[in-house]
Amino acid sequence: MQLRTLKAVRALISDITTKEIAMERFAIPDKLGATSQVAVKGHPLHPMMVTFPIAFLLGVLATDLAYLYFEDPFWARAGLWLVGAGAVMGTLAGIVGTVELLVVKGIRRRAAAWSHFIAAVMLLSVAFANWFWRIGDAEAAIMPVGLFLSGLGAFLVAFAGWLGGALVFEHQVGVVADDGD
Repeated sequence: MQLRTLKAVRALISDITTKEIAMERFAIPDKLGATSQVAVKGHPLHPMMVTFPIAFLLGVLATDLAYLYFEDPFWARAGLWLVGAGAVMGTLAGIVGTVELLVVKGIRRRAAAWSHFIAAVMLLSVAFANWFWRIGDAEAAIMPVGLFLSGLGAFLVAFAGWLGGALVFEHQVGVVADDGD
């Protein structure tokens, strides 16, 4: 009985040691930088495309607040169009970003890239929910659910943007070293 217990303990220690070695391997950071594969003349498409949904989805919160302050239906209609445009443009930017994530090994191996991806998917889910919530009656949809979804969307824009900025500025994803020009 003690022999079996001793063998089980040794196997467990061996297994833990193997897992620790594997984790140490993954803890070693990749070299900085990863060249974008989805680009036009060396300019990555994803950073160019995300500017529109960022502006549109932050604008929805502003239009909701303007509607609450001015009680003008224009702001409700503007919010409906902004959230729809933000959701559609965000999807296009997300497709480009997903292709980049899956194609480039240097991006795919970074936890920050996967965190950015998950935050962006959550943002798009909230944007589409906000858009579909408003389609029937944009004015009635603002309080309280529309305003909550707009605020949550603004928070997710900031969070996903922060993670995307970390990829660019800390991990230098999409940054190509200058050849000394």
